[in-house]
Amino acid sequence: MAYATEITTGTQSGFSARFTGLLIDLRARLARRKVYNQTLSELQNLSNRELADLGLNRSIIRRVAYQAAYEV
Repeated sequence: MAYATEITTGTQSGFSARFTGLLIDLRARLARRKVYNQTLSELQNLSNRELADLGLNRSIIRRVAYQAAYEV
C-alpha cells in the first residue's frame, strides 16, 4: 500500500511567500553590504600612490565602494 509522505502545492500561502521574499531580500542586502565593506577596506589600505595609479583619491573611496556594491 502506498502512502503520501510529502504533499506540496504549487503556490505558497500569503504569509509564507512574504516571509520567503523578506529572507531573499535580506540575504541580497547583506551580500551587497559585504561587498561594500570589503571594497572600502581594500581601497583604504592602498597608499596614495597606488590610488593615484588607479585614478582615485581618498575623497572618493566611499563613492567607489558604493558603486561597486550597489551598481549605481
